Amino acid sequence: MSIDVAAVKNYLLDLQQRICAGLEQEESGACFVQDVWQREVGGGGGITRVLENGAVFEKGGVNFSHVLGVAMPASATAHRPELAGRAFEAMGVSLVIHPRNPYVPTSHANVRFFVARKEGEPDVWWFGGGYDLTPYYGFDEDCQHWHRTAKAACDPFGETVYPDYKRWCDDYFYLKHRHEQRGAGGLFFDDLNSWGFEKSFAFMQAVGNSYLPAYQPIVNRCKNIAYSEREREFQLYRRGRYVEYNLVYDRGTLFGLQTGGRTESILMSLPPQVAWRYDWQPEPGTPEAKLYSDYIVVRDWA
Repeated sequence: MSIDVAAVKNYLLDLQQRICAGLEQEESGACFVQDVWQREVGGGGGITRVLENGAVFEKGGVNFSHVLGVAMPASATAHRPELAGRAFEAMGVSLVIHPRNPYVPTSHANVRFFVARKEGEPDVWWFGGGYDLTPYYGFDEDCQHWHRTAKAACDPFGETVYPDYKRWCDDYFYLKHRHEQRGAGGLFFDDLNSWGFEKSFAFMQAVGNSYLPAYQPIVNRCKNIAYSEREREFQLYRRGRYVEYNLVYDRGTLFGLQTGGRTESILMSLPPQVAWRYDWQPEPGTPEAKLYSDYIVVRDWA
């Protein structure tokens, strides 16, 4: 089965450019700054694009990476032990957007392609990715729009694709030590190769292409809602959950650190300001309590 690595790379570079351009439309002058880097260990490199201190986005990072290594790391072989000892080639676009206004959700997206190689044996390849939404003050219409856009991207590939990958997202973006969902969910898929290269690649593109239509209207609707210090403090507190998840559970973070990746690009997902409070609980009946009861729970939004 032939694969076209160059076509995947070209798509990912174009996707990075389109996403940055779309997000810049929501700003009032702030732009992404580009950093081209080479990997110190192994081979390859990437392009990190970061926007900081914008009027709308307090911090946003959209990273393209294309890296090579002589052996798959433990984070990748833990659930696929047959890949141990294989050399690898990995490429993807990964992004996290932290808005300034607490009424605008944080969003994350990632699409990626892996090839694991061993002399004398066929290459093993797969696609993965998805996206999820992390509100601080939830709105039904935003979560519905997010999930309906995700469902529309999945529907041409089969009627079970959206419910299966939505469920996988709910299970994956779960903070076990907090017994909490990270947010309002979305899509997550991995190890996708059963459809063959062309269909699997087409699905990865459908997911990547649907991110901006899913997120940008939410940003546009919510970015000018007035807020006070109370909402800001709650946003910083909930960002702490985001940090905990990314440093404890996230496969992409673990993969990058275990393969000697560029630390600044790997940790670009962390917010610029964050807060923790000891054993804090929201008061019943408040908007903060509603986040826990209505939005960071598993629901059928589509």
